[in-house]
Amino acid sequence: MTSPSAGQDSTAAVRTALFVGALGVVFGDIGTSPLYAFRESIEHLAPADRVGGVLGVLSLIFWSLMMVVSLKYTTVVMRADNHGEGGIFALLALSGLDKPQEGRRRLVPGVLVVLLGASMLCGEGVITPAISVLSAAEGIKLIIPAAEPYIIPVSLVILITLYAVQRKGTHRIGQWFGPIMAVWFIVLGALGIYHLVGTPEVLRALNPIHGWHLLQNHPAEAAAILGSVVLAITGVEALYADMGHFGRPAIMRAWYALVLPGLTLNYFGQGAYVLSHPYDNGNPFLSLAPAGAPRTALLALSLFAAVIASQALISGTYSLVRQAIQLGFFPRLKVLHTNALHQGQIYVPLVNILMALGSIATVLQFRSSSGLAGAYGIAVTGAMTATTITLFFAARRHWHWSWPAALAMCAGFVLIDLGFLAANIPKIAHGGWLPLAIGAIIFAIMHTWKSGRSEIQERIYGSAVTELELSSIARSKNIVRVPGSAVFMVGTPKGTPLALLHHLKANKCLQQTVVLLTIITQDTPQVDEDDRMSLDFMGEGVWRAVGRYGYMESPDVSQLVEKIKLQGVPINPMGTTYYFNREMIISGGNARMFEWQKNLYAFLSRNATPVKDYYQILPTQIIEIGLPVQL
Repeated sequence: MTSPSAGQDSTAAVRTALFVGALGVVFGDIGTSPLYAFRESIEHLAPADRVGGVLGVLSLIFWSLMMVVSLKYTTVVMRADNHGEGGIFALLALSGLDKPQEGRRRLVPGVLVVLLGASMLCGEGVITPAISVLSAAEGIKLIIPAAEPYIIPVSLVILITLYAVQRKGTHRIGQWFGPIMAVWFIVLGALGIYHLVGTPEVLRALNPIHGWHLLQNHPAEAAAILGSVVLAITGVEALYADMGHFGRPAIMRAWYALVLPGLTLNYFGQGAYVLSHPYDNGNPFLSLAPAGAPRTALLALSLFAAVIASQALISGTYSLVRQAIQLGFFPRLKVLHTNALHQGQIYVPLVNILMALGSIATVLQFRSSSGLAGAYGIAVTGAMTATTITLFFAARRHWHWSWPAALAMCAGFVLIDLGFLAANIPKIAHGGWLPLAIGAIIFAIMHTWKSGRSEIQERIYGSAVTELELSSIARSKNIVRVPGSAVFMVGTPKGTPLALLHHLKANKCLQQTVVLLTIITQDTPQVDEDDRMSLDFMGEGVWRAVGRYGYMESPDVSQLVEKIKLQGVPINPMGTTYYFNREMIISGGNARMFEWQKNLYAFLSRNATPVKDYYQILPTQIIEIGLPVQL
């Protein structure tokens, strides 16, 4: 019997582990914003106004942290959890926007907003590693001026190494992330306090009127200033997206106990340094540490923090893509699980390669964190706006709030989001086009794939499904029953698809044991093992099975067949043949898609990961039935 003290110690240990883990994964991106956010914000002020503008910039940064992170995300958005999971697709499920509507096949506007938000997050995932690593590496020239020509090569080496080790999984190096980031935030706060003691007047920036006066007195620079201030809250979506890994309480404790104090003190410390050194145009972050060994140590720590921030965004993008695949918004891709104990730790090879190429190309294109800051921010604010809009529907349909209450809450948030979004629009001409271009490509793929799948579903599994069950067909004297077992993958848990009938017509035979298996993705993150599968006997050796998976799980058909065997079905998993439809897309039909979408869908369909890899089945057990479909 466990003693009360032992139970309390165990609970305390778990809470501590979640607290430290959240520091390393959830707050990596927002935690490295002090490397560049304050510096870029004051760069838009004329030298004569720079000192006076420090209080205004600090006020804007502080109240952005309070209003966006503390109020919007930790207080409101993170309460919208889907069985403990967060993220924009979890919010989509809670909003009910993805529920099919009678007589409508097209994606509703609300779903399109979610897809736009998800696409913007993918764009952010490419840029964040580049700007984080570049910002940290640029500190080298402050210590070794002669090293400036090597900043780009060093950044590229770090990025290439980072992406190359992804296939190893994060479970081995992840245990170091939390402790390093804990040290990082403590150092941030300590350096801030060190400079605040000498210049306490900078604390006047806590008054929001300073931020208002700065924007009012500098209308020409207001958009540029706000566009840089938003860099202080990049990564805020990670708080919600990673909620399922650590839980809301752990993230809340980490934010208020260490992250928020560390960030606030450091930003105010940078402001104090600028006020006390008005003619120093160097890096205000690294200048917080005394020259020599302390500054070198801070540089090394910032490089570690930048890598951790990049890792968090890379892992988050993997999860986002996997959720999109499960929900039918993205083509099948090869997904590898890197940790048998934690199904959330995955590796998506194609996504990793594309992100690596994108980050490397971004560094080569912009060549400095200041140049890249022009491309950073618009994707973040776009995703924030999409979250707020979807939150309105979740409040109405999941929390059952009244229209006035939901509208009042979201109106305030969306005004802030749109303010930041508008401030970032001028960045489009200076690099902001990059995340928009990435987002547009991802959006086109997701919209096209979902639209194409809907058309296929109707043509093959809608009107192309006979109401006659396979068990009735199996009684025909024209069908020879041969020894063995077969699993037919079908898209609907009723009737018999015409593709299967074509097989019977061509081969005139059917195995003694037949299972019609349908895989359904639920609008929950995970499905309990007790609810994983349902099995019904249809007669004549025919069974119908339905396998259910959450949108954060990967289907395993081999495992389902083992479950079917355990329920008494005479099936040999290793000797079973699996039948799949292989769609052959032909354009020129009457599908409600643009011609370029039909061609794109055909290309995506041809190059999607083979079912043997996605459903984890041996390729020697698979037979694909060609099925021409005209869109």
